[in-house]
Amino acid sequence: MSEHFQVVVVGGGPVGVGLGVALGLRGISCAVIEPRSTLSRIPKGQNLTQRTMEHFARWGVVEEMREARLMPKGYAIGELTAYGNLMSEYWHAPAGRELVRSFYSQDNERLPQYQTEMVLRKKIESLKSVNLMLGHVAGTISQDANKVSVEISREDGSEKRIITGDYLVGCDGARSSVRDQIGIARTTQDYEQTMLLAVFRSSDLDEKMKRFPDRSTYRVIRPELEGYWQFFGRIDVPDGWFFHAPVPPDSKLETSDSLGLIQQAVGHPVACEFEHLSFWQMRVAVANEYQRGRIFIAGDAAHAHPPYGGFGLNNGLEDIVNLGWKLAARVQGWGGDRLLESYSDERRPVFWDTANDFITSRIKRDAEFLHRYNPERDRAEFEAAWKGRETDIGSRFQQYEPNYEGSPVMFGPQGGKNSAHGVHQVKARAGHHLAPVALSNGQLSFDALGQGFTLIALDADEAQVKALADAAKALSIPFDILRDTRTDGREAYEASLVLVRPDQYVVWSGETLDRPAADLLRHCVGLT
Repeated sequence: MSEHFQVVVVGGGPVGVGLGVALGLRGISCAVIEPRSTLSRIPKGQNLTQRTMEHFARWGVVEEMREARLMPKGYAIGELTAYGNLMSEYWHAPAGRELVRSFYSQDNERLPQYQTEMVLRKKIESLKSVNLMLGHVAGTISQDANKVSVEISREDGSEKRIITGDYLVGCDGARSSVRDQIGIARTTQDYEQTMLLAVFRSSDLDEKMKRFPDRSTYRVIRPELEGYWQFFGRIDVPDGWFFHAPVPPDSKLETSDSLGLIQQAVGHPVACEFEHLSFWQMRVAVANEYQRGRIFIAGDAAHAHPPYGGFGLNNGLEDIVNLGWKLAARVQGWGGDRLLESYSDERRPVFWDTANDFITSRIKRDAEFLHRYNPERDRAEFEAAWKGRETDIGSRFQQYEPNYEGSPVMFGPQGGKNSAHGVHQVKARAGHHLAPVALSNGQLSFDALGQGFTLIALDADEAQVKALADAAKALSIPFDILRDTRTDGREAYEASLVLVRPDQYVVWSGETLDRPAADLLRHCVGLT
């Protein structure tokens, strides 16, 4: 007899385990299949955004994440850019993600992915409805009109058996077996650039960095690198580092001068004790669809890009927060198939914008700048242009505001599109993340949201509130109400009624209902 779960997750990295947590907290029975019993020590996925920390807060692990950091508490997370090398007179370290802090309920954080996974694994073990199957491999997958079946075994091929699920989600990385088995193709942009990754210890490097304000990432741009970076990241203080750098395509790891590249980027001899060396390829790859029947993909299985800007893990976690509540709605009977289809509709355009406009375009802009300006040709011209670039980092984060204005289950503006481009505002806009404001009791509105839909009613007509509550009850939609006055900063929402869905995105707002309450809610959960 096969074991049956409501959702089967293939891949137990941070995205897969995160989905298990998100589903388990909603009482959904879930199996998470993961070959690794131990965690990799490669320090990737370190920059966790304010939005990601909101997820961890709602999952009840935000303090555990902050305690798991390897960096000192309060250490600066931003980046620094230098021209030529880190000993250059030309460098800037402007504000970054802190510029949008007020639009989120949490501070951002920095810790290696293996620390994040450690905390999530501990959390998932506390959830009775979730079975984390470490040391197991997913094999052949099939689906029919009613279920998905997957063959699993131990890594050595023993203990083969079949488990089934109402739905399956592939969170099994860029080389996803799930994606390949269901025949989803990817569109790729290959930069044809090989990169070195070095993980090392160096107290010498820490000493050199004391010339700068505290930062966690240091990038070097050089004319001959064609817009690609040499960049260092702190793993811990004082001497834990990683380093990425472009290398020629025919490079061999065993003959590559990793120390020479590090010293070139630093601009001074430094001693290094290497812990890991590898090559990786610069490319963007996005799946042409994120769903095939009862099977979905998320995280690197759906989209992969270079580790520029800290978008990778954060985007993967946003995938599963978007998908998780929709799967729960469907298996619990209050969401429709149209709701599940909206996952791909909403998330794919955001990732394409991220790849094209926040990664690829940044590489191109750097290359164009380096070709156009050079202090050896015209020092004054270069210095003026260099000063003009100083706010580039901050402006990128201010413009990065993923939204679902064009979603088929939102009430966005006419002509709205799903996009990574937006403007951070407190105003409650359909398709946008809810910004926090203080309630009369001192709690933030964002932190008071329920696990289902939440209606924020600010001096609202009680008949309107009751109509929505009654319609939600009739449709079995989990529904909470936050009542407060429309004063003391809450008027910034510019609406008496703000309807927020379970992933904390505003789905509708207004002064009064412009359609029957049941019709509004049925649209939001994909029943129309």
